[in-house]
Amino acid sequence: MMEKGNKPRSAVGIKYEAKDSKQAPTVIAKGFGDLADEIIRLAKENGVLVHEDEQLAAFLSTLDLGQEIPKELYYVIAELIAFSYVLQGKYPESWRNVHGRVDDRA
Repeated sequence: MMEKGNKPRSAVGIKYEAKDSKQAPTVIAKGFGDLADEIIRLAKENGVLVHEDEQLAAFLSTLDLGQEIPKELYYVIAELIAFSYVLQGKYPESWRNVHGRVDDRA
């Protein structure tokens, strides 16, 4: 997540292990200014999707490294994670040809 404007740029990295569904996404990186730019650069270099949202970044930056996101953000973060999966072409098999009108054979 990152933030723009008159304030110094900020970035917060979160990680979610789908294998362990009992654990909430966790803050793994955060910084302002040059450190934020470095976090964003490294994320992009490693294929991590970057989402820009000033309010979300501001809130997440108040969390400590290693801290799980609060329950109040579960739906927001879950939607972002799900959307990132779709952008990467990852989706449930049940979504394939849900209307019976698409032939995805190449």
